[in-house]
Amino acid sequence: MSDIKNKGIMERFGLKVREKRGRLGISQEELAFRSGLHRTYISDIERGARNVSLINIMKIAKALKARPSELLDN
Repeated sequence: MSDIKNKGIMERFGLKVREKRGRLGISQEELAFRSGLHRTYISDIERGARNVSLINIMKIAKALKARPSELLDN
């Protein structure tokens, strides 16, 4: 896959995380605490700047009370 396509995938994932977090009314810091990840890492994800591992996708989904597929759907 090209770097441009990869960036689009990461940006869409980040947008889904941000939207779900917003619906729950929690901060990036709270999501970081709930998922066991660092707040700057969450910020990077939401900006589409991180290629997230499957393990971290699972942690984030659990913290957001979502199925991983909800964060990956277009």
